[in-house]
Amino acid sequence: MRVLVIDGQGGGLGKQLVAAIKSEYPSAEVTAVGTNSTATAAMLRAGADFAATGENAVVVGCRRAEVIVGPIGIVIADALLGEITPKMAVAVGQSAAKRVLVPMGQCDNLVAGVPSQPTSRLIADAMRLLGEPR
Repeated sequence: MRVLVIDGQGGGLGKQLVAAIKSEYPSAEVTAVGTNSTATAAMLRAGADFAATGENAVVVGCRRAEVIVGPIGIVIADALLGEITPKMAVAVGQSAAKRVLVPMGQCDNLVAGVPSQPTSRLIADAMRLLGEPR
């Protein structure tokens, strides 16, 4: 399974996602792409097999991935305090990959009907979804 983890800002969520994926799905090939070098470095330290930074890395990664995992903002242009470019959001949205989006209630992107939950619970649910067939 080729998994692309996308994150920005400090990479905290991406770091937790990479660690959880490597723990629960050890044979998964995890590529981490940060919108900035800090996020990329955090995910690489968490055990990502490959890592890159920036818009083009997101676009290319979306073409290769079987599963894309990250905060819900990765499908919203200008999310994550402006770190998600329109080209990034389109690449994620148009990818043939299965998308597992974590509903983080930051940056004014809220999902109705989804109660606020601890990040650990969101990560656990993301791992459950990652393993489910399409």
